[in-house]
Amino acid sequence: MMMEDSQSRLSSTPSFIYGTAWKEERTEALVTEAIAAGFRGIDTANQRRHYHEAAVGNAIRKSRESLFVQTKFTYVESQDQRLPYDPAADYPTQVRQSLTSSLERLGHVDSFVLHGPRTRSGLSSIDRDVWRTMEELQREGGTRLIGISNATADQLALLCDSADVRPTFVQNRCFARLGWDREVRKVCERENVIYQGFSLLTANVAELASLEVRRIAAAHRTTVPQVVFAFALALGMICLTGTTNPEHMRDDLTATDLELSDDEIATIEEISG
Repeated sequence: MMMEDSQSRLSSTPSFIYGTAWKEERTEALVTEAIAAGFRGIDTANQRRHYHEAAVGNAIRKSRESLFVQTKFTYVESQDQRLPYDPAADYPTQVRQSLTSSLERLGHVDSFVLHGPRTRSGLSSIDRDVWRTMEELQREGGTRLIGISNATADQLALLCDSADVRPTFVQNRCFARLGWDREVRKVCERENVIYQGFSLLTANVAELASLEVRRIAAAHRTTVPQVVFAFALALGMICLTGTTNPEHMRDDLTATDLELSDDEIATIEEISG
């Protein structure tokens, strides 16, 4: 079967995804609000410590919209006591149990993501076993796509080299001081992986307060967040935002209509990298 290239996969995925971490009891209402504002992608994780996946599912079931739904498998070290799998089971079983409960809550899963490698560098044998199980689940129809989050450039390259099914996505916190995760994006371009950027605003407060960025926003008579999202879209990123403000939800999505010049894109890309 011919491999779908990143551009065709990107065109079939929403350019914005609503992030649901740290919403707790407000999760269902905020996801409902995000869908009403126009979001057609929702990101969650089967990790009750930081996400309320069941509440996300409640909002999804109430919606009549066709939604792109992404969730994650999270290792026990990053969970609290509310585990979605048997911690005594082997890792492939944990992965399967995690996706099974996610499907029960969410109805369907378009993208299933490894929440992060177990080590700060390299890939462990456990990471490889988990990835093979994710590949199996994709072949079995449990998820359409698979990906990885919180990965370095080297880890992403290792995974692409060793996997039977390469990740469709890498989802990372995107720092301007690292050239907007330039090294990981280089691997993405080489290996046909789509970059999902989160914390585009909150990780870059100082850079976004710079005179250069404020001048670009003023020139377009728009806001700094809209400029940043338009910049990320121009680089080929999918943007994650978890704003709890309904007005900001609507405003963020209008970044798809904002076209920055090549010089403006270069200015922002080099602002701190």
